[in-house]
Amino acid sequence: MNAPARPTLRTLRQLTEAGVIAPGHAAGLAAVVERYAVALTPEVLAGIRATGGDGPLARQYVPTRAELHTAPEERPDPIGDWAHSPVKGVVHRYPDRALLMPTHICAVYCRFCFRREAVGPGHGGLSEAELDAALDYIRRAPTIWEVILTGGDPLVLSARRLGQILSALDDMPHVAAIRIHSRVPVAAPERIDEALLAALAAPHKPVNLAVHCNHAAELTPAAVAAARRLRRAGVMLFGQSVLLGGVNDDAKVLERLFRAMLAAGIKPYYLHQLDRAPGTAQFAVPLARGRAIVKALRGRLSGLAQPTYVLDIPGGAGKVPVGPDYVRENATRVEDPRGIVHDLGPG
Repeated sequence: MNAPARPTLRTLRQLTEAGVIAPGHAAGLAAVVERYAVALTPEVLAGIRATGGDGPLARQYVPTRAELHTAPEERPDPIGDWAHSPVKGVVHRYPDRALLMPTHICAVYCRFCFRREAVGPGHGGLSEAELDAALDYIRRAPTIWEVILTGGDPLVLSARRLGQILSALDDMPHVAAIRIHSRVPVAAPERIDEALLAALAAPHKPVNLAVHCNHAAELTPAAVAAARRLRRAGVMLFGQSVLLGGVNDDAKVLERLFRAMLAAGIKPYYLHQLDRAPGTAQFAVPLARGRAIVKALRGRLSGLAQPTYVLDIPGGAGKVPVGPDYVRENATRVEDPRGIVHDLGPG
């Protein structure tokens, strides 16, 4: 007989009873959870207990009063999604790519999320009519070469609904690649079941999955097994991480994360500079320090395990690499991973 499914923690009372927050702190967090959604899956709760109440997983998921403070540089839509949304559920910032956001629900809610003002149970998702309109926009835009399913987390959708969306995209001749961004493989790996795998394997076009993961402790045996199931279904896995103060703002911590990703069959793809949404100042790492941390990885970590360090320019101007430079003096000299500068000679 199967054991009953363990619930996802969503209320301050549940967090208190689980020992995630101290009883005396609950009252002070009421305004936080009223404004920003909270969800801790059983997998995340186990990880928090394993790494400590003030450890790297707790810091990512457990609400704090610091979230009520909005710094001057923070904005509700830090990367300009709203200004580039031609129809509800679509963001079309680059000519060849479009985001499709069929849901605003997530399996878990990160305290640093750049869409934290627009996700959660109170925000719902697209109705059938709205989803049809969003797909029709993509269908009528021949420059769109890649569609990126995000939200919210697309892998919280039923296998049937996800399959319908993927089938519609598969039928569009100009769409050559499909990408999905998700926390589910690390936060709720049990959702990667046979029905979901069948939906992901059905399209004839490549399905790429960007797995959001910020600390090696998130790559539990269950998460690694979920990644293995996805790879066997033909899904290509890429890792997406955010540089977070108090979580992974250390070269050795990032080295362990990226090695663990690659060992699990997940190619580290992007390391993001934090997008400054309201209440996220506690996670901010200065760009200069981020560049120094990333530079420390060069020469000690395989190129396969090194993501591109990127910044989404506030306001919607786009994403650019911001990693360290090694070329010097009008491209006549170059610095090696040890910091020694070499002459390149003429030409």
